[in-house]
Amino acid sequence: MDINGIVSAALRDFATVQRSTQSRWGYKRAAAAVRRLERQLPDLLDAGVLPRIHGIGPASTRIILEVLEYGFSPIVERAIVDAGQQHEIARRRALRTGFLSRAEVVRLLALDVPDIVGVGDYRGDCQMHSVWSDGVETIEQLAHGAIARGWDRIAITDHGKGLPIAGGMSIESMRQQQAEIDALNQALDGRFRVLKGVEANILTDGRLDLRDDDLAGVEMLLAAPHSKLRLLDDQTDRVLAAVRTPGLHVLAHPRGRMSDSRPGITADWDRVFEEAAALGVAIEIDGDPARQDLDYQLADRAREAGCLFALDSDAHDSEAFIYTDTAIAHARLAGIPASRVINCWELPRLLAWLEDRRPVGSR
Repeated sequence: MDINGIVSAALRDFATVQRSTQSRWGYKRAAAAVRRLERQLPDLLDAGVLPRIHGIGPASTRIILEVLEYGFSPIVERAIVDAGQQHEIARRRALRTGFLSRAEVVRLLALDVPDIVGVGDYRGDCQMHSVWSDGVETIEQLAHGAIARGWDRIAITDHGKGLPIAGGMSIESMRQQQAEIDALNQALDGRFRVLKGVEANILTDGRLDLRDDDLAGVEMLLAAPHSKLRLLDDQTDRVLAAVRTPGLHVLAHPRGRMSDSRPGITADWDRVFEEAAALGVAIEIDGDPARQDLDYQLADRAREAGCLFALDSDAHDSEAFIYTDTAIAHARLAGIPASRVINCWELPRLLAWLEDRRPVGSR
């Protein structure tokens, strides 16, 4: 039982029913502080008293202690009823399934379980964003952050032109970025490899926002949905069309879900996984704490279908590389071996796989 996740959810519920903006943000900060803790809350108790934790005040502490004692918070449940928001809270709770707190991630990474992927197998992140789209660090800064973690490669996957809200790159910008990456790789002199990637947007009919001739020079092609993520209508055909795109390497954050906010795409995921496995398209587990997409339950079904996987951070700065831990934790729960994870392959094998999948016109 992920008790920190349960406590964090209770604090978010309490935030939702607050009337003042200040109170809402205060309880959201407390929820985030609990979610970030490296240790489970019961391990921090000393004679029934919690130590001082940044972002958590006396009122939040009372709720925490109630959850630790009863498994829920009477204070929170009464407040939900008094506010008449039972339906809204039930909706939000349904959007939190399959998420892991940081403490649960740490616990899962420490387990000694043979034949499944672990942190020691991981060689580099395949989804991140730089200042070329909506990130906040240069490519060189991201590369040095990855080197500090002991990785030997990363893929820069800024957004394509079809997503202007995220600073999507024009084709001219893509070419300029590729030249920058070439120069950086030359300076790194084989000690580290930066791959030239892009995150294409999956349109509503399943086509990508980038044409074949737009992809010249792109070494790693990711595709992800960024629209119609709140609909309950079945979108299996949309996802299947994207998976069938020639040259696609990774189906990234496949559902497009967001904790407390949206459910993401509804689809026949078993059909999608079977098609991806047949075509050799890797399925991503996105470790961003708010996404965790795919979660371990769907990832287990993808494993059974025979899929390859990409375990990525979706980082927008190098500090967020820690989100790869969350992706690895979900993969461990799903029983995925390192041999099925492209991030764990030796660089020559990864490069050969990437090259084999690229359409001739984009080479």
